[in-house]
Amino acid sequence: MFETSSIIVGLEVGTSKVCAVVGDLSDDGALNIVGLGQARSRGVRKGEIADPSVAEEDVRQAIVEAEQMADVEIRSVYLGVTGGHLRGFNNRGVHPVVSADREISEEDVQDVIKNAKTINLPAENHVVHAIRQHFLVDGQDGITNPVGMLGARVEVDVHVFHGNLNRLQNAIRTAKGLQLEVDDIVFNGLASSLALLTNEQKELGSLVIDIGGGTTEYVVYANGIIKHMGVLAVGGDHVSNDLAYGLKVPLSRAEQLKLEHGTASVDEGVKGQTVTISNDLGLPFKIINLEHLRRIMALRLEEIFQLIGQDLEQAGVLDYIRAGAFLCGGGSRIPQVARLAEQILQVQVSVGQTNSISGLKSALDQPEFATGIGLVKFGSFQQRKRVGKGSLAAGLKTTIGQIFKRS
Repeated sequence: MFETSSIIVGLEVGTSKVCAVVGDLSDDGALNIVGLGQARSRGVRKGEIADPSVAEEDVRQAIVEAEQMADVEIRSVYLGVTGGHLRGFNNRGVHPVVSADREISEEDVQDVIKNAKTINLPAENHVVHAIRQHFLVDGQDGITNPVGMLGARVEVDVHVFHGNLNRLQNAIRTAKGLQLEVDDIVFNGLASSLALLTNEQKELGSLVIDIGGGTTEYVVYANGIIKHMGVLAVGGDHVSNDLAYGLKVPLSRAEQLKLEHGTASVDEGVKGQTVTISNDLGLPFKIINLEHLRRIMALRLEEIFQLIGQDLEQAGVLDYIRAGAFLCGGGSRIPQVARLAEQILQVQVSVGQTNSISGLKSALDQPEFATGIGLVKFGSFQQRKRVGKGSLAAGLKTTIGQIFKRS
């Protein structure tokens, strides 16, 4: 049995699966994955709750399984969120230094960050993340910590990621319906990037693309900081829907064909090849043209990478990606998907591997568990901060609780 205080749980309520990952944080700061629970997701559409009662059942099943494996009682979770309503942009805060000697204090830093977060968002929106990028002092750029420097004006750039409060609360209410406290909400794409990227890859410049069932999230790092985040309400389920429509087969059959015969590209060798699928009685049912099947898949996946590429170009971050792109999520298992992404994005692409975490090999080696593992890693960072800041962090947690008390 583990110490409750050292246990961190990540909960991803995804479109195709619900996943609960249990981590144990040792005294020396090492993170160990000790439990994993999952259930097929039935109450979620495009990454958002569509049927609360069914979603709650699936979450309960995943939590119970994770509790049994880790031999712990789960009381709180770091909850992954996603959806087409989430948006990100960069913002700059400005603060004049008023002390007589012009030395920048910790208070000045907190004030300028507060100013950067004070933005005119619609009333129904909530800031999920306000990620500090870098400071400027009297126009001098690229400063990581200005405390102790002399200056008349300090500025900070932050990446603000926000979404519709009510839609975020739907996921939170699902967890709270099971008597689970929500320690914090975390964008799924950010969680995945924490699981996959090393510090060196963050410095060099990397893109993480998480292809889930109903959404595709992506995050760009450069110089060790997040430059851009985004989400498309398109994922692996849309590939299955396209196949069902294009091949005129039931959705369950389309999903099966995708898994057994699908690839992200059309090779010359596949021309003229067919596959026969049977009906439930085992009799011949339909002959499927393999080239047609793979072309349908390739076109939808191509569109996903093109949309990401266009967004990254508009944000001006494509040139930052020097370490390449890393894929995760169930969609990263599609054969040749990395090659297709490489052709479209014009960067080196590979399937990502979780790093600097030990524990259950069955979870660490599977790209579809990157988000859940990343949520635990996010929680471990928060836990270390709490130990460092003591009661201040407890106050911050109370604030988070108050924000979502209306749920």
